[in-house]
Amino acid sequence: MTGRAALRLSRLRGLSPEGRGTKPVEARGGKPRRRGAQPKVVALGGGMGLSASLAALRRITGDLTAVVTVADDGGSSGRLRDELGVLPPGDLRKALAALCGDDDWGQTWSRVIQHRFESKGDLHQHAVGNLLIVALWEQLGDHVQALDLVGKLLGAHGRVLPMSAVPLELQALVKGHDPERPEGVETVRGQATVALTPGEVQSVHVVPHDPPAVPEAVAAVLDADWVVLGPGSWFSSVIPHLLVPELLDALTQTKARRVLSLNLAPQPGETEGFSPQRHLEVLGRHAPKLALDVVLADEAAVPDRDSLTDAAQRFGAAVELAPVARTDGSPRHDPELLAAAYDRIFRMHGRIGPWR
Repeated sequence: MTGRAALRLSRLRGLSPEGRGTKPVEARGGKPRRRGAQPKVVALGGGMGLSASLAALRRITGDLTAVVTVADDGGSSGRLRDELGVLPPGDLRKALAALCGDDDWGQTWSRVIQHRFESKGDLHQHAVGNLLIVALWEQLGDHVQALDLVGKLLGAHGRVLPMSAVPLELQALVKGHDPERPEGVETVRGQATVALTPGEVQSVHVVPHDPPAVPEAVAAVLDADWVVLGPGSWFSSVIPHLLVPELLDALTQTKARRVLSLNLAPQPGETEGFSPQRHLEVLGRHAPKLALDVVLADEAAVPDRDSLTDAAQRFGAAVELAPVARTDGSPRHDPELLAAAYDRIFRMHGRIGPWR
């Protein structure tokens, strides 16, 4: 870590989303904690994987922050990004929708911001929530303030933050991208392209190479009791968080316990043929200093538990297997089952805190 990054990180240690007006008390690990507070949980990711995690986590804690990737360049988000030069709002919108409550207000607003226009004109396939978020960014000139305001309107059960204040381009080194050159390695550009690329993704990086982290996101990670990474598109939604230097520093230095939630199945194109342990191996190549406490996987998605256990131990993590998939056979997480798995992990692997 550079001297400048270290200085900024040290300044952020005292920053919390609520401000500094509350007198802290000492909790586990000597960390400041308000009396009677719930566990502070930060979930990192993007797309439907993060949405699944948030839909589960909001059921077990009222102190929840989502830190979301900002490299999307496809669909409505890509069009707004190209035309207006803004952060891609789509994954942020999905996270806000996932944090909406189960009452009529929450479900109505969840449907509204997810609604896409159908037309033969320029509005075709634009999501209402994307337009709302971008409009507030332009009105307020502040990414975090605008997202907080949208969350307040929706009655969201948590906070949504972008991981960086600048839009990022995801680039991947892909072996066999050209079927006529199966051993050749090429650079593939753009998150939407990387997610569906043929061939084998070797590694990913972002442009710019040293993007600034959103200070509130770094502060949330440093102040958390638990950090949850994944599930989601491995190279395009999960690993990008490890490519923002200040955010990676916070993830390695935080006193929070860290959970890695694995996918239910390999993703066509991006992780075709990946075993659960291979997901861990590529994560380790991108962040060799990252430590984990727990690796969560669906018990039916792990054919070789011993190999997964060996891979997890390289991160210092224990493996927890639990039924977390929907019963309809689709590779989607069930929010109630996933919530039960997270709650059990927090109880079994966390130190006793003021919330228990």
